[in-house]
Amino acid sequence: MTVKITGVKNIYISGEYIRLDALLKFAALAATGGEAKYLIQNGDIFVGGEPCIMRGKKIRHGDIVRYGENTLLVKEKRLQKATGKA
Repeated sequence: MTVKITGVKNIYISGEYIRLDALLKFAALAATGGEAKYLIQNGDIFVGGEPCIMRGKKIRHGDIVRYGENTLLVKEKRLQKATGKA
């Protein structure tokens, strides 16, 4: 079975991972840490298609996080190299 993902918002992170609660705040799906904690503990957040109730879960590049109609794809933020041209 193939799942088609539409309306995905790319989220770029510079580190190896971001905690799930921090991701929800960074992506503006939660206004506060308390709100993020509530959404996670309530079972409203899905990581890789499975409900996730671990707010400290490490979300890595390529992970897909879903909340309601919102789908986030976490990607690696690549630094642009300086060209040395003026």
